[in-house]
Amino acid sequence: MSATRDDDVILALANVESSYGPIKAIRGVSLKVRRGEIVTVLGSNGAGKSTILKTISGIIDPNRGTVSFKGQNITAMDPSAIVRMGLSHVPEGREVFPLLSVRDNLMMGAYTRHDRDAVARDVEMAYSYFPILKERATQDAGLLSGGQQQMLAISRALMAAPELMLLDEPSLGLSPKLTREIFEIVVRINRERGTTMLLVEQNANMALNVADHGYVLETGRIVMDDSCAALREKEDIKEFYLGKKDTGVRGERRWKKKKTWR
Repeated sequence: MSATRDDDVILALANVESSYGPIKAIRGVSLKVRRGEIVTVLGSNGAGKSTILKTISGIIDPNRGTVSFKGQNITAMDPSAIVRMGLSHVPEGREVFPLLSVRDNLMMGAYTRHDRDAVARDVEMAYSYFPILKERATQDAGLLSGGQQQMLAISRALMAAPELMLLDEPSLGLSPKLTREIFEIVVRINRERGTTMLLVEQNANMALNVADHGYVLETGRIVMDDSCAALREKEDIKEFYLGKKDTGVRGERRWKKKKTWR
């Protein structure tokens, strides 16, 4: 790998291990995210995808390894300090403030900022991406639909003016139509604002179509990484994530029997 490409790295994990009590969730994970890219992490439920994001954003302290953001070691740093450095986390399940209005939720995302005029512009920017939020600006966030809450969660993270966004299962519980809409906006944010994205997503087909590079996680370990264009052509990915070969019980049995990737 060239030094120039290494200079483009905005996020790097090196041999990171994190646990929930005695249970190791991720084991020796190393990955890199370059500026301006959308990078996705694929894996089955329980593989450790969300744990990677929580470790990066400081919600979970790793047992070992290092997390670097913009060349600075942020391992186990306070989450609020990580946000101030330019990293936002959109958690699984949205987690909006249900008793606050849509607008107040957006303003909570900007709590680290003091540039009032720019914050006001970014509120309008969020409304331009998701016009329904402007229509519901004074409504309590808890009264929004699941898709609207996801839009709000993404917009709230944008209000911190991040250089890197962590997106955890943005399509969870959404209809195919809403999923497409959410991902179209994610791509627009990346292309128009240059915001780098690290995406965890169960919808592997959608993730591989929008992302530049992908990592495959199995039982807490990275077992494969490549460009998404290359991953889409790999037989294992087609079989186990895109549903283009054996599926169901027979496919799962073959997965358990096979311990290595082709």
